[in-house]
Amino acid sequence: MTRFDSNLESTMVREAVVHLGNIYAWHRRRLSLWFFLVGSVVVLLGLHVVRPDWALLPDFLNGHPGQALLAVFLGALLCEYVDSSLGMGYGTTLTPLLLIAGFEPLQIVPAVLFSEFLSGLAAGALHQRDGNVDLLRDPNARRTALFLTLLSAGGAIAAAVIAISIPRFWFSLAIVTIVLAMGVVTLATLRRRIPYRPGNLIVVGLIAAFNKGLSGGGYGPLVTAGQVVSGMPAKNAVAITSVAEAFTCLGGLGSYLALTGGLDWSLAVPLAAGALLSVPVATITVKRLPETFIRGAVGVVTLMLGLISLAKLIG
Repeated sequence: MTRFDSNLESTMVREAVVHLGNIYAWHRRRLSLWFFLVGSVVVLLGLHVVRPDWALLPDFLNGHPGQALLAVFLGALLCEYVDSSLGMGYGTTLTPLLLIAGFEPLQIVPAVLFSEFLSGLAAGALHQRDGNVDLLRDPNARRTALFLTLLSAGGAIAAAVIAISIPRFWFSLAIVTIVLAMGVVTLATLRRRIPYRPGNLIVVGLIAAFNKGLSGGGYGPLVTAGQVVSGMPAKNAVAITSVAEAFTCLGGLGSYLALTGGLDWSLAVPLAAGALLSVPVATITVKRLPETFIRGAVGVVTLMLGLISLAKLIG
């Protein structure tokens, strides 16, 4: 090896070390800010629980007790962390929890769509920033995101228009069957490299968007697993799902607002705050986890959600 080659190699090593150091410092600053913001919101809502007479919150947030606002914020924080890490689980988990808590469906679905529109945009931007996807230079990723966005917007708008009157059992059973199939195929092909086939996403994208507009959930398991089964790398699939889901939510939300004329801000604001604050940590999680682990987790969680949904449907 010549002296020139040795110097070049040393320079490249130093640059790589500096680059890794910069990434570490950026992630550390992000986590510090995240702890501060989450802690501040929890303290504020906790004070509202202890002393509601202090009027710490805006008037439009006082539609629910402080305990409910704190529970909604923490629930959104946890569910969106899972969603932005695995591409699924926010509306699917949060919507039934809010129903159990006593909120009405027409309160829940628009508020969930609003919060996930904001968090989806933020997740897409941070996934791009953290290198989990490259929508600017990867034509397959960019094409898939645009393709799913267009399909999703149409499906969500159609679903919102007929959400009140459609008989759901057979449609729900079809969705559960597809989710279960996606989970099984994802796990069965865990260590296989599947050729990318965008045509496989047409039916999946339409059905997933329709289900999202109908219930506020069920989009991620279909679209994320569908991309993996179609040959998209798991990290890319998670990031693309966040972007496509944001515009799906925007289409569904616009339809709900046009039909119902309003949004329950006392529910939408804590949901949006919790969802947005989960994103910075979730995209770092995706960055650091191995591709095979994420793909396996997508398969397992998809299969579990399918089995739970099936049990709930026939129970």
